Parts: sequence; C-alpha cells; structure tokens
Amino acid sequence: MSFAFRLGSSIGCFPRTILGRNIIQRKSHVVSYRNGPPPHSKATKIGAVTVGGAMWWWVIWHLWHEPDHITGEFDYPNSRKWSNTELGVSKD
Repeated sequence: MSFAFRLGSSIGCFPRTILGRNIIQRKSHVVSYRNGPPPHSKATKIGAVTVGGAMWWWVIWHLWHEPDHITGEFDYPNSRKWSNTELGVSKD
C-alpha cells in the first residue's frame, strides 16, 4: 500500500471498504427504525437539567440586573445641547 493511499484513507478521503475492511465509523447517533431509541442514562438527564437550569439562571439574572441590554432603552440625547448645524437646521 502506498504512502499516499494510507494518508488519504487516514484523513477520510477513501472509504474504508476499499481497504478490505468493513468498519463502521462515526457512531455518534443511534439509528432506530420503527422502534424508540434507548433511554438516556441518569447522568445525561441530570446534566441536561443542570445545564438548562444554569442557562435560565443566567438569562433571568441579566434581565433583572441589566435589562437595558435586552430591551434597548438607552438614554436619549438632550437636543438643547446640539447646535443647529449638527441638527441640520438651515439659518433661514
């Protein structure tokens, strides 16, 4: 087997079946056709509730302490401090 072929297969350019091995790659999800997926573990459920609770705490904390970042109610500039040229008023 040449070096280029081994390099190409190691980075995923060639499918594994070309090499004579039938290996299933990427077991990142469960394929469940016509039946339910296996139940999540207790650690996964606790982790999901913890992360969700932390997210909602962060949102509510920032809504309570810094509502201007969400609602956009910023201070309006005082128009009496501006000159007519800055406001675009002609001298007529």
